[in-house]
Amino acid sequence: MAPVKPSAETLSQLKEKYEQANQGHVFTFYDSLSSEEQGALYEQLSGFDPARINEITNLALHPATSAGVPDVLEPLPASASASIVDSNPEDIQKWYDSGLDLISKNKVAVVLMAGGQGTRLGSSAPKGCYDIGLPSKKSLFQIQAERIRKVQELASNAVVPWYVMTSGPTRGPTEKYFQENNYFGLSKDNVFIFEQGVLPCISNDGKIILESKSKVAVAPDGNGGLYQALVVSGVIEDMRKRGIEHIHAYCVDNCLVKVADPIFIGFSASLNVDIATKVVRKRDATESVGLILSKNGKPDVVEYSEIDKATAEEEDPNHPGVLRFRAANIVNHYYSFNFLDSIPQWAHKLPHHVARKKIPAADLKTGETVKFDKPNGIKLEQFVFDVFPMLSLEKFACFEVKREDEFSPLKNARGTGQDDPDTSKASIMGQGKSWIEAAGGIITGDNADAGVEVSPLISYGGEGLQHLKGTEIIAPAVLERE
Repeated sequence: MAPVKPSAETLSQLKEKYEQANQGHVFTFYDSLSSEEQGALYEQLSGFDPARINEITNLALHPATSAGVPDVLEPLPASASASIVDSNPEDIQKWYDSGLDLISKNKVAVVLMAGGQGTRLGSSAPKGCYDIGLPSKKSLFQIQAERIRKVQELASNAVVPWYVMTSGPTRGPTEKYFQENNYFGLSKDNVFIFEQGVLPCISNDGKIILESKSKVAVAPDGNGGLYQALVVSGVIEDMRKRGIEHIHAYCVDNCLVKVADPIFIGFSASLNVDIATKVVRKRDATESVGLILSKNGKPDVVEYSEIDKATAEEEDPNHPGVLRFRAANIVNHYYSFNFLDSIPQWAHKLPHHVARKKIPAADLKTGETVKFDKPNGIKLEQFVFDVFPMLSLEKFACFEVKREDEFSPLKNARGTGQDDPDTSKASIMGQGKSWIEAAGGIITGDNADAGVEVSPLISYGGEGLQHLKGTEIIAPAVLERE
């Protein structure tokens, strides 16, 4: 339905709000617009509180500093940490069984952060639609959907609802892609596609930027916008109706993600924490990753650039040759429903961060849109981990997994050699090969190292392949369910 031009009275009230916030320039061209454009601009501006925008911009540009006192950084306490690498196999089995039991009782949901486009990959489609070059041609969305289907089967045909967060530009294409592919065999009723919020872009002198005469320039509010979006879109309410108690949240670009991982769910639930996070071991002291640790007695993520060389290179006194600070953040989290249900109490306290960008902007004299060759403004974004320091260490846990089993992100164009479609493909093919060999299968052929793609519908995490013992498979190959 076309936006309707507002009445003179409602327009006057909105104008006053913006003028009081010293942002009245957004109405510069209002009188010259068509009725439909006036309606659209009014609708867009009604969605923002200009005084609040001023407040968060000011806080983002002038963050509070800790008056010269150095931060105290410590690894998370052992009581809040476990590693798949050196945990007792009995503990791992216990977590798996209890996690699968929770899934079988329909207590577990999955939230996918899928707002990104494949721009760096040379595609304007949502990143989840990307084909990384597997023999099956499956996209990231399909691989992840099939993992949900498999975990549902393993848990006595339970239901694991999938909440997919898109951004403005990716929502339509994502919905269309899911519909065209019949939700990859999942029930449409259990797939909930929603959209993260946006914030206006701000000029270097603190003014809301007009992209054109009739539109404010906006940008997605970062992956930390997840929390507000869960409430506004009705996801939290839907979870409540379904009786969900445990939530797994992750990013679309990791082809190895174990969606609704029973081990992770069981581990996190057993500790009764509000948030838990999966990490991988940092490759070396110079790898540019955020680290999960305790900062001034609170769980936090500290970026690579914020840690000095000596701290980065410190060794763990209990593990010679292993870094003391090694828990690399992979944006793979567990939340209790009770914690997410409290979002309205704390979402407004999350900080905003500044990204300086080149933002096309309307010239306020002529109305022409001008493109800039250097940053002329800022985008404001929140990070999903900014909520961590709001918790005490007792309500937070960290679970280390093997990188080769669970983390292979797709960030770069093909041919980069790191975190690109070829490394993603190699990760899945290599994992399939190791699963088959562990089950006693034999991979042969001139190119045995090319590996085997094992459909998630056949195996979720390497289980159920014993029938391949002694079987020869010529690589590269794909094993699909009949």
